[in-house]
Amino acid sequence: MDSFPIDTDGGPQVVLELIYRLKVKDVMKTDVVTATPLETLREVQAKMRDRGITGVPIVEADRLVGIVSIGDIIEALDGGWIQDAAGSRMSDSLIVLEDDMPLSFAITYFNRYGYRRFPVLDKNATLAGIVTAADVLRALLIEMNREVERLEEGLARRRAAEVKEEPLPGASRTVDLSFASRRFDFENAGKASAELKKALKALGADSGSIRRAAIVSYELEMNQVIHSEGGVMEFSASKDEVRIVAKDDGPGMEDLEAALTEGYSTANEWVRSLGFGAGLGLPNAKRSSDEFQITSKIGVGTTVLAVVRYQEQP
Repeated sequence: MDSFPIDTDGGPQVVLELIYRLKVKDVMKTDVVTATPLETLREVQAKMRDRGITGVPIVEADRLVGIVSIGDIIEALDGGWIQDAAGSRMSDSLIVLEDDMPLSFAITYFNRYGYRRFPVLDKNATLAGIVTAADVLRALLIEMNREVERLEEGLARRRAAEVKEEPLPGASRTVDLSFASRRFDFENAGKASAELKKALKALGADSGSIRRAAIVSYELEMNQVIHSEGGVMEFSASKDEVRIVAKDDGPGMEDLEAALTEGYSTANEWVRSLGFGAGLGLPNAKRSSDEFQITSKIGVGTTVLAVVRYQEQP
């Protein structure tokens, strides 16, 4: 059986980022052709022929109970049981994916089992779609093109976000920085915090304040990467303090009090397996700030304002 043609250990970094960022539901087909257990294999064959597909899930009462492949149809034609009910000849020992799984899981399944397609279930265990290796490759090509556009836009933003020096009364300068964040972009997470540290050192801020500001920035940036759909980190540093604003595009928080409690986390299992999502981010950010405000709206997003005042004046 064929393995999936992507080497997740040695592939290009951009592909690795995409397969961890995308989910199965982002690449699966939702217009799924199905059959019931009572339909004949001849009827299933006709559906395959008319739609140009090589597998049909068998569904009963909205539940996936099996699958009939083109191999099953060929065996039925050779064996003379093409008029048998699909339910009597289908494969019912199924390996399925969940629509909320990262795409990396799907690729692992293709390589491990060698199947050409996998049914996809939603959180209610209802058939939500079907995914093939061709679907994955097609989605990756589309996303890689989009990624090139994002990188070009990001480069333009970085150039626009270079340190701007303006004279202030009683101070040598002020610094304004802005960095975009993306969902599950662990490769670049922390770069905004590193740039903030450099800027504060250039301003002459004391090391203790720089350390606290870096903690706040890193925790808020990671929170966006893990839990949001992407956002922006904005920094404004003057002679007395640095203001850190983290704004994201959703999904928002239902319980802000719980979110600020140590150990509380909504990170999924695979994020935890990477060593993130321990539920310490927001509490750490609040603890390291002199001022901390958070607002959130479901379906809209979350905005955090944190202020770190210098312990020693530059």
